[in-house]
Amino acid sequence: MAVTKIRKLSSWTLLVISLITIVVLGIFFGGGVEDPSAEVKNYIYTGLLLDWTYIVFFLTIAVMLVLALWQFASVIKTNPKSAVTSLIVLALFALMLIITYSIGDGTPLTTLNADAQTYNTSFWLKATDMWIQSTIVLFIAIVAVICAGTVKRILNK
Repeated sequence: MAVTKIRKLSSWTLLVISLITIVVLGIFFGGGVEDPSAEVKNYIYTGLLLDWTYIVFFLTIAVMLVLALWQFASVIKTNPKSAVTSLIVLALFALMLIITYSIGDGTPLTTLNADAQTYNTSFWLKATDMWIQSTIVLFIAIVAVICAGTVKRILNK
């Protein structure tokens, strides 16, 4: 696949997922709340937002795993060192998820309504902490790589 085809495919994928996300957020925030006078607002379409978030997250993980293994299989023949590096990155990502899950707090929340008690278990609370902390770690890593690349480019001039 040519670079332009890859770029077009990734651009269209980003556009479609972004549009669906905007629609889901519009439904979530515009759909109303169960009791407007309540201190803690319970949005009617919280389940839709959570389901979409899970779909996007698990789809991202599945695509990442498939593409990482595909890259490994195609590169192992020509450049074994590069292939092993891609597996190391995948292992570090899994390690990050394990670490962020293990440091998550599983203490049940007390301010939730009866419907939310289904997810008020140690597993779901730690999983939520894992997603949040992993996002923070990846964001910091992205900023660090951008800064390092900029510094490297400036020093090489």
